[in-house]
Amino acid sequence: MSQSVLLNIARESIQEVLQAQESLNRGELLENYPILGEVVATEVTLYLHGKVRGTSRSNAPEHSLLEDIILNAKRAAFQDPDFIPISTSEYLHTSIELILYTADGPISHRDDSILKDT
Repeated sequence: MSQSVLLNIARESIQEVLQAQESLNRGELLENYPILGEVVATEVTLYLHGKVRGTSRSNAPEHSLLEDIILNAKRAAFQDPDFIPISTSEYLHTSIELILYTADGPISHRDDSILKDT
């Protein structure tokens, strides 16, 4: 499974809240990528203009990889106590870092913002 699938799950999770509609097909994702059903702790950090804009981390692996990414992405965007909930315009300029805490050590993935700063 590519890192873009994992980062896309994080992005779509935030978009679900901003657009007030479900867009992730959890059943299809689990069918196509069975590893998403494995229990893995994650951390999601959002960056706006290179600065942290929200973060959320699992203390221990207790959810499936799919659910942990979804939970932490939404918490980073909307429930980080250090920030107000992210707006759509901020989201479009936000890059996402996803860290998987695996038995072999942390694995980090990062994407660029949807809209590039000019």
